[in-house]
Amino acid sequence: MKRAPFPVIIARPMGLGGEGTGAWRRRMSTLGHLPRDTFILLLIIARLTTAACADDLPATPRTPTPQPPLHEDSVENPDMPSMDLAVLSSVMQASLSFLQPRTLENHAIHDFALWGLNGLSALDPSLSIDEQHGFLQLAATQKTVLALPVPAPDDVAGWSAAITRILDVAWHHSAAMRNTGQDGVLQGFFDELFNHLDPYSRYIPPGAAVSDRSTRTGGEATAGLTLGLDHHAIRITAVNANGPAWPTSLAAGQIVRAVNGRSTESHTVDTVTSWLNGPGGSLVRITVEAKGRQTTVTLHRASTPPETVFAYTSGKHVVLHITAFSANTAEEMSQYLDEAMNVPGISGLILDLRGNRGGVLQQAVTTSALMLDHGVAAITQGRDPQANHVWAVQGGDMTNGLPIIVLVDGRTASAAEILAAALSDQKRGVVIGSATLGKGLVQTIGQMPNGAELFVTWSRVLAPLGWPLQGLGVMPQVCTSRGESELERQLQNLAEGTADSAQWVVPARQLRLPADLSRILAIRKACPAAIGTDSDLDAAHSLLDNPEEYRAALSAIPEEDAAPPNGG
Repeated sequence: MKRAPFPVIIARPMGLGGEGTGAWRRRMSTLGHLPRDTFILLLIIARLTTAACADDLPATPRTPTPQPPLHEDSVENPDMPSMDLAVLSSVMQASLSFLQPRTLENHAIHDFALWGLNGLSALDPSLSIDEQHGFLQLAATQKTVLALPVPAPDDVAGWSAAITRILDVAWHHSAAMRNTGQDGVLQGFFDELFNHLDPYSRYIPPGAAVSDRSTRTGGEATAGLTLGLDHHAIRITAVNANGPAWPTSLAAGQIVRAVNGRSTESHTVDTVTSWLNGPGGSLVRITVEAKGRQTTVTLHRASTPPETVFAYTSGKHVVLHITAFSANTAEEMSQYLDEAMNVPGISGLILDLRGNRGGVLQQAVTTSALMLDHGVAAITQGRDPQANHVWAVQGGDMTNGLPIIVLVDGRTASAAEILAAALSDQKRGVVIGSATLGKGLVQTIGQMPNGAELFVTWSRVLAPLGWPLQGLGVMPQVCTSRGESELERQLQNLAEGTADSAQWVVPARQLRLPADLSRILAIRKACPAAIGTDSDLDAAHSLLDNPEEYRAALSAIPEEDAAPPNGG
């Protein structure tokens, strides 16, 4: 299949205490005047006190050295499961180092550590953490079992050692923690930590992280075929456009007779599917039958991201349904746009983003570049300099200016909102539907030593005209969530050159940070979020069939240099 040249994406950085020696000598001088028996008794008491505190106060808080438990009911038990302290310490160091420079608001390592440690109470209510007089105190059933000096506020190594020590001692005192297991303890720690940040920052445990990475990147190498059972025969039901089978003669409906010479007869779909998987780059021979004729296709297995773009024609219009933004979404869109432009008599495109929860920001920007000649697609702002970019695109519009409708609903979020806002603000498309979810925060991913991942919000997204996506979402130029009669009135007025939506679109585009919540809610109320219906598609066809409606809807977007009202 012919592939169109890919656009260029430019991410431009934006300009945007102990005693002194004298005191010790004076104290020793005073002791010199005590009776000998009293002096010996004091030495014995001091020796016992030092032994009791030695387990509580490690010589250096920077080294999380495993130490024996402090309480008589937790003496060493060979049957008691233990935590891997080396792994625990490395995860703490990596996570605190990753978090500190990246969170939207500036927080000390001290804050992250105490927030996470307070999660112990959720695992076992008998455990509690307190900070008093320069010491971190761990209590079990209201009895202090550990006291450690508080590290400096941003001492990553010191806090990592302290957290590791506290979790280790708590583990030996808490059957509930041991039943939860080390993975559960880490989950509880980070859940409580992230409860103090934003709704989207989170900890993904090792198992789920592997699954998430596979979804984003394609995971195990395969042929890119979906199989199904039909009258005892295993057939190809779908060919993944991102997979190695796509450019071959393999097609839906063909019966799979053999894989690498092994007959599929009497085998299950799952078994045959497993035969198609293997090391990346390895060869697999697939024998198929269609219309009584057998052919064998040999291809190289490859990691295959899930398909996210699906297309069909509806009269003179091509509908492109984008379900998410994964590693290959822009490439899929490029292929489908190339095919769409060869549809005889095509008069418009409909991008269906309803239910699209987002995904990879760069894929949304690259997808917008396929339909924009040049300009800004999005702006990201964060505390970390690497999070600050003006995402500008150039390279050419594959559609040659073909009218575009973007369908959204209350479930449209994140990267999908970025694409809708980019096409709308650049007056390259008309948005139809309802207010979108309003997720304008971007996460960066940190890989942890135990295989887990941290998703940390590190930037806010601004649309090309400068308004924030977070909380507000994309307000459509044609609202379908206020009922059929209201939609008919809007379309009639558009036909006469008037865009009713200007009353909510203009205030939305003129909003600036910091934004007042009551004002955001008032704007969204004008076209409340809702799940999409057939009315969205009906309105899309109406605008594409009537150029005057389309032009009037475009006019609802203010010009780029339009000044926001006072207090915006």
